[in-house]
Amino acid sequence: MKQAFSNPVLIKEIKLRFRSLKSFTGILFYLIAMCIFVFGFIMLTTSFTGTGYFRPDESFFMFAMLTYIQLGLILFITPGLTAGAISSEREKQTLNILLTTAQSSFQIITGKLTSSIAFLLLLLVAGLPIYSLVFLFGGVSPGQLGIIFLFFFLTMLAIGGIGIMFSTIIRKTIVAMIATYGTMIFFTAVTGFIYLVITGMNSMATGTLTSSPLGHFFASINPVVLMLTLISPGSDSFITQSTNVDFPIWAGYTIFYACITILSILIAVKKLRVNMKRSK
Repeated sequence: MKQAFSNPVLIKEIKLRFRSLKSFTGILFYLIAMCIFVFGFIMLTTSFTGTGYFRPDESFFMFAMLTYIQLGLILFITPGLTAGAISSEREKQTLNILLTTAQSSFQIITGKLTSSIAFLLLLLVAGLPIYSLVFLFGGVSPGQLGIIFLFFFLTMLAIGGIGIMFSTIIRKTIVAMIATYGTMIFFTAVTGFIYLVITGMNSMATGTLTSSPLGHFFASINPVVLMLTLISPGSDSFITQSTNVDFPIWAGYTIFYACITILSILIAVKKLRVNMKRSK
């Protein structure tokens, strides 16, 4: 039991990452940028309205903007942190030394992934005081904020797992990063475009909205669409009406990305020592 919770790779990665001045400098500039956005938004809004106070609907709009900024941060930074986890060790010629230790492939993969996720969680937690400003003006419930952070966590795990998988099966870090970013763009942009095309073609062909399970599937796996349904709960009914599929968007998203995370980690664990097995 003690060995299961003791991961030397994770401990080493966390020490290296959190002792780096560059990491905390990045967090500092991120918080400064968020503060400038929040206080600038409040000052501009109160100046344009001329009322001198901040209304709940304006607070909700600021919350939505902050949420999408956080989502963009996760989608942009996670591939950069995970896509070079294994390939960089291979390029530095330290992977063979790591594989000769007593650590299992699962410990190495989960240690690399968990250290990257921990840094991203630190970014999100560091921004909580700025997020909490919306509660001063109303329009947002604490439960809604908690659900959104659970969505952030699942998205980080899925993209991180994909990055670790590509970092394991691809030798070059730059190629692994391109593959991870390409997959992320597919899930965030291409799936939304396919959803619009499928629903548009169905309505044009029949004149009425027919059942479209494929369109509902592509809408369910799109992080931007799910974020919209979490921020504006009434928007999920629009997607249900456009596809005629009565299945919760959040349930499809959770099932799909949980499977993606597990599958990516299993592939990375299996492929980590594949060259060693061939040489025997």
